[in-house]
Amino acid sequence: MKHFLLLLLSFFAPVVWAQQVEQFKLWPDKPEASEAEIFVYHPAKSGKAAPAVLICPGGGYSGLAMDHEGHDMAKWYASNGFVGVVLKYRMPKGVHTIPLSDAEKAMSLIRGNAAKWNVDTHKVGVIGSSAGGHLAASLSTLAADANRPDFAILYYPVISFDKMNTHGGSKKNLLGNDIGNQELIDRYSLQKQVDDKTPKTLLLLSDDDKSVPPLNSILYYTALNEHHIPASLYMFPDGGHGWGFRYNFTYYQEVKDLIQKWLKHIKITD
Repeated sequence: MKHFLLLLLSFFAPVVWAQQVEQFKLWPDKPEASEAEIFVYHPAKSGKAAPAVLICPGGGYSGLAMDHEGHDMAKWYASNGFVGVVLKYRMPKGVHTIPLSDAEKAMSLIRGNAAKWNVDTHKVGVIGSSAGGHLAASLSTLAADANRPDFAILYYPVISFDKMNTHGGSKKNLLGNDIGNQELIDRYSLQKQVDDKTPKTLLLLSDDDKSVPPLNSILYYTALNEHHIPASLYMFPDGGHGWGFRYNFTYYQEVKDLIQKWLKHIKITD
């Protein structure tokens, strides 16, 4: 029994080491923004700088699915040699600049702490799910050049704020009283904001998503393709919305395999 327990501990030891996590306030000098935080999951030590991912959970810009669209993802990435950073961004409550300012700050912190966290500054990506996918795509298209990611992985993202295609709750929560402002609707219809600096992108979604129409991802993929930006889109036949890293999603393993192959293809991993 003793030998069995030792063997079990030795089997799990690398996983425990890979799950070391630190927590930081994004705006330590701004009490009004105290809820904005990042959780940094470190991989096992290696001889070279690691790629990193900033993970933006979904929640319709009214809450955050921090586990299956946040921490669970970060743990998996850390176990695969990444620095996984979960972003707990502030809810906008109609102040549309808030989430993107948090995402840009988080990205600047990752690159600013590259030496300390052993991050390869040319391999810093963003991951986002649902409304978090909208935030990740905002970071990919609207952010200052220094804060844009090197690659993006978007799960069933909200992309368009056009009336026929959008997720109404995300739009209302982000724009608030400006929900009818056409300039802002166009700004946050992110397929219209893709440019030559938008990063390579992987889109993952389900055909039967009733919350965020699949056309959102298709519009974004089309815009990327028109700008000759490498992009891949995988639409699973079922699964609905919000599956993230849930084990009961039928294509749970396929999603992980596709991500790993895509990251190798774009030369983020070996």
